[in-house]
Amino acid sequence: PEGSTLPATAPGVVHVGGVLGQVHVQDRAGPRAQPPGVAHDSVAAGEQFGPASAAIADDSQSSADLVPVPEASDKTLRFYKSGNLLWIVNTLWGLFVPALILFSGFSARLRNWARAVGRKWFFVIGAYVALYFLVVYALELPLSYYQGFVRLHEYGLSNQSLGQWFGDSLKALMLTIVMGMMFLWVPYLLLKKSPRRWWLYTSVAAVPFLALVMLVQPILIAPLFDDFGPMKDKALETEILQLADRAGIDGGRVFEVNKSEDTEAVNAYVGGLLDSKRIVLWDTLLKKLDREQVLAVMGHEMGHFVLGHTWKLLALLCVLILAALYAVHRSLDFLIRRYQHRFGFSEPSDVASLPLLIVLLSVFFLVLQPLAFAYTRQIERESDRFGLEITRNNYAMASALARLQDENLAHPRPGLLYVLWRSWHPPIAERIEFANSYRPWTTGETLTYGDYFRAP
Repeated sequence: PEGSTLPATAPGVVHVGGVLGQVHVQDRAGPRAQPPGVAHDSVAAGEQFGPASAAIADDSQSSADLVPVPEASDKTLRFYKSGNLLWIVNTLWGLFVPALILFSGFSARLRNWARAVGRKWFFVIGAYVALYFLVVYALELPLSYYQGFVRLHEYGLSNQSLGQWFGDSLKALMLTIVMGMMFLWVPYLLLKKSPRRWWLYTSVAAVPFLALVMLVQPILIAPLFDDFGPMKDKALETEILQLADRAGIDGGRVFEVNKSEDTEAVNAYVGGLLDSKRIVLWDTLLKKLDREQVLAVMGHEMGHFVLGHTWKLLALLCVLILAALYAVHRSLDFLIRRYQHRFGFSEPSDVASLPLLIVLLSVFFLVLQPLAFAYTRQIERESDRFGLEITRNNYAMASALARLQDENLAHPRPGLLYVLWRSWHPPIAERIEFANSYRPWTTGETLTYGDYFRAP
């Protein structure tokens, strides 16, 4: 979703980080066609960065060391306001489309077609999933085209051709269908076998599924959408790996992704689990930030690794799924009894109930979203603190954030509702101000994460 830092490579993928909380990238996933319950983790100390960094770490802080928060340009304000309106439209449209399919009885007709094609229960589920997401894709294609292609070109944030965008959109659709076929038979089997506890068992089953997706995403999914490769600047790569060693990261891998063919926005993120974990830098970031700024960004991303944020976000997602599915369970029977003649089914275990599940999950996740984002903003603050402590380069971190704000048309001080419902990261102004002021090493205070750092 716009306003998130999740690189929109595919539905059902969890990334950690992204150095800016308001990165506006292409809606690479195309129209909203996601399975329910699936989400779209040191170098040496500061004195080793050279004279500029050493000056910043000195006790005598001058006003020249402080990076002012850039004022939002007229273009940024237009992008911010129109983005808020578009978020509302997307949210309402995301509820309207499945509700229309449900209340019109079209979902029941899709089920009948799926029965004619699939015949056996398992294949009926798969056929229905494919038909449903194809219909949703078609209905949402105009909005997705405007949001992910037209609008981003208008603001100079996209370099994609229409063919590239449409190709990525079709890839995401196919991936959504495959993932739906892999997973959605599970809740329907549980709805049939255990009507009272299906929500609990489905939540438990979601844990290994999400872990598997996060494990294979960097290896199998992300390369479908982006061109990953080793860093071209080997000297900078060596410094990043030295920083990783200082942070206590063994076997970490750094990848450069060719995003300049798609976008002018800049970003970096952490992805994967266990042996698939990696730090990914967009080539646009490497072109637009200097060496010290890149290392400051890497300090932040390494904080996600060291502090176990991927696992924490996985746990959070599982708790949210559990809470949302329980709320769905409490609502499902009542709604089906009341509207069964319009729906065309009388049992929750009927696959025609999928749009009803999606509507209810969307509503409950919308209610829970401020709690989830409050937690993600906290872990981003932890990573900012980690990055500053391991690099001790306040100026590089603050200036990198300021540059990212300008490049990505991010509002430095968004409104409260934006922060609550759309902001994965703290407001960029807050982060710049923290990067300017946080320097406990100058007063001999104990570092919050100092125990994690290896001696240079």
